[in-house]
Amino acid sequence: MKVVTVEEMRRIERETDARGVSYAQMMENAGRSVAEVVRDEIAWSDSDLVLVLCGPGNNGGDGLVAARNLAQWGHTVRAYCVKRKAEGDENRVRAIEAGVELLDEATDADHARLRAWLNEAGIVVDALLGTGVTAPVREPIKSVMELAREVVQERQSVDEADASGDGEWGPKLAFVIPASPDASGVSFPPGPVVVAVDCPSGLNCDTGAIDEAALVADITVTFAYPKVGHFLFPGARAVGRLLVADIGVPSELAEGVQVELATPESVAVLLPRRPDDAHKGTFGRALIVAGSANYTGAAYLAGAAATRVGAGLVTMAVPRMLHSILAAALHETVWLLLPQSMGVIAPDACRVLDERVGNHSALLIGPGLSQEKEAVQFVQDFLLGGRATRRGRGHLGFLPESEGEREVASRPNLPPAVIDADALNTLAKTDGWADRLPPGCVLTPHPGEMARLCGTTVQDVNARRLEIARERAAAWGQVILLKGAYTIVAAPDGRTVILPFANPGLATGGTGDVLAGTIVGLMAQGVSPFDAAVLGGYLHGLAGELARQDLGEAGMVAGDLLPRLPEALRRLVYL
Repeated sequence: MKVVTVEEMRRIERETDARGVSYAQMMENAGRSVAEVVRDEIAWSDSDLVLVLCGPGNNGGDGLVAARNLAQWGHTVRAYCVKRKAEGDENRVRAIEAGVELLDEATDADHARLRAWLNEAGIVVDALLGTGVTAPVREPIKSVMELAREVVQERQSVDEADASGDGEWGPKLAFVIPASPDASGVSFPPGPVVVAVDCPSGLNCDTGAIDEAALVADITVTFAYPKVGHFLFPGARAVGRLLVADIGVPSELAEGVQVELATPESVAVLLPRRPDDAHKGTFGRALIVAGSANYTGAAYLAGAAATRVGAGLVTMAVPRMLHSILAAALHETVWLLLPQSMGVIAPDACRVLDERVGNHSALLIGPGLSQEKEAVQFVQDFLLGGRATRRGRGHLGFLPESEGEREVASRPNLPPAVIDADALNTLAKTDGWADRLPPGCVLTPHPGEMARLCGTTVQDVNARRLEIARERAAAWGQVILLKGAYTIVAAPDGRTVILPFANPGLATGGTGDVLAGTIVGLMAQGVSPFDAAVLGGYLHGLAGELARQDLGEAGMVAGDLLPRLPEALRRLVYL
């Protein structure tokens, strides 16, 4: 599914109008879609009253169409119009004719009627402002938004406190179609349910910035395609459950849009085939270079994840001292023991790896390596080549080097590689790393690592997540997976995918190691770097949702994802 900017959506609407689906018809389709969501997606009581807040533009027109349809279906509906001219407004006339009780803000100077209506409403439809907002909201719309937010929050707080055990409600899922593992399980808090038309009023749909007066939605019904700002924070917090409605836009008009939203259908086609006559060699060999004395668990999590997503053979290349610890927990992997110095991989490990790396179809390097001097030198030598001549005794550990001068050969050809964690931090310390990195890599930074790689701040990365991921993928010639809520995967050629998961339960140590292992396990099976990043990120996110569903957010740990990766795979296989 495409994800568009505001200008791209305007172009698509213009071309749709030129093809014979008029703006009026698109508005009719949009408003009816909102009404259908209100009717079908919310548990009604007989006393529920719908209040539609209508602004001056097309968004307000969509709201009036929704109000009219709901009234025609027998619901009690009120519309509160702000700065909306009555003259020539056909949707206003038709809504009143259908039985909608309508009030203009200009006749409600102290907003007493608005407050009363908000207190009586079971459902509030926010149709004040649409996707074109770029500046701070002005009066009188701002005051209306502030009052609506105040009353809704008060009522939800009171109703939640009064709710009985039988009426408990689950967490509001900030999901985009159909990211909930169980779509039928989506529910809403007590109190009025808020439905936003296209976007919560005050949201900048290009940047994710949002006005402080914005009303937080439980459901947002957007039209034709999701907008970029739906997935960017802080505004994404106000979106709630995002639904996309068809308003008659021809799909070919978005063919040139390069940003997409991952859906189960779009990622299922990326799954590697599993032929009946396969053997373990069919599904590739993954080499994982990871771990140090202080970060043993990182190697375990990455290796276990690679086995759980179907890699045929997984080789764990770790400091020798970790072998007995990890082998007790990882029974399905093979081992390559590396020279070590004080518990971290030593630069001499390059000699051991050079002899074995060519036997593997994919490489992961980075989880838990540490930023000790020896580990940093090892990563630079192994990934970037140009190894220096050294004198003196070798490092402590496996395959000690004799005294004297040593010259190490340049880097061998590496298989497609996932570069994660401490390997990324090492690159950030190395001048000219982007020109020396082998092709076919997937870089998996979190915002802090991305800031170090780019020489900028975490605040800048978070403010420009989409732009930075795409810019750096093109500049570095590598696939970038920028982690965080609504993870972004960007390819050098401009293709970009947003993953539909925002799960605070994943904000815990080790989940990134599981993600890196998942991606390398897929790459070992022949999935291309970009597709493996998208598919692996989706499986990781879905496993996180399964864990959240079972355990809640606060109690999840990274290891909880491992047994749920096969279930996430199964759900995609049997779509």
